[in-house]
Amino acid sequence: MKNIFLVISILMTGLEFIFPQSLLDRYSHFGEMFVPQFSSAPFPHPERANGRLYNNQTFSAQEHYSDSSVAIFIPKGFKPTAKINIVVYFHGWYNNIDTACAQFKLIEQFSESEKNAIFIFPEGPKNSPDSFGGRMEEKDGLKNLVADVLKFLKQQQKIKSEKAGNIILAGHSGAFRVISFCLMRGGLTKNISDVILFDALYGQTEKYSYWIDHYQGRFINIYTNDGGTKNETENLMADLDAWEIPYIMREEDELTETDLKKNRIVFIHSSLSHNEVIVAKNQFYRFLSTSSLK
Repeated sequence: MKNIFLVISILMTGLEFIFPQSLLDRYSHFGEMFVPQFSSAPFPHPERANGRLYNNQTFSAQEHYSDSSVAIFIPKGFKPTAKINIVVYFHGWYNNIDTACAQFKLIEQFSESEKNAIFIFPEGPKNSPDSFGGRMEEKDGLKNLVADVLKFLKQQQKIKSEKAGNIILAGHSGAFRVISFCLMRGGLTKNISDVILFDALYGQTEKYSYWIDHYQGRFINIYTNDGGTKNETENLMADLDAWEIPYIMREEDELTETDLKKNRIVFIHSSLSHNEVIVAKNQFYRFLSTSSLK
């Protein structure tokens, strides 16, 4: 019996080392948090097996590209349905699941939206200046991850169905790349009901353009003057004008709930800083609450 408790203790200590225990407990009053590790997670990945050199600094594979953690959050009041609606979030440069959740109050805003969905947050390039999406850039990458998450939740007796419903993809800054590949190769494109970019349109714009033109999901792009996304955003709007695809552009202070509910393509110019466009005005909550998710 003592040996069994020793093994459990070692496993729990290992879990805390891999991922701070605080994350598992921090949001207990909002719902249940799980942080399993999956082979379908973005990392580790062969393309970062030797880490990455950026601006003469090496970001090692062990420190930055070896964490296969996936945070899964089930809000209080969640009711399992025949198809499980999902919100998937990706962090940007020099960040990780724990710090992004805390800095941008992601769980709080998600819970406040009162959507009957689960929140999935896979670890990306951890504390690294890198937009590479690892396995999420491969064929069926998103599909494989979602399948593992739903299988896990069924094993935990949290859901009965392993079928994915509508999916919202959201991310900040460098997340633009991984989201674009999820749209084009992820294997669940028909399920994607919303794409939310938080000052993140740095490139891969052709993938977003294709999705906008061929699918009917809502596209929200909030951008700033100094975040580096203004030119690319304005170029996309010019293309939509040329293709006669309707959209709206609003200053953030003038944006209404009706704008978000009634328009499929929404560009929002914000006077805030690059890191304020997710939480300073509860933007994540606002965009989720006006989505079509029940």
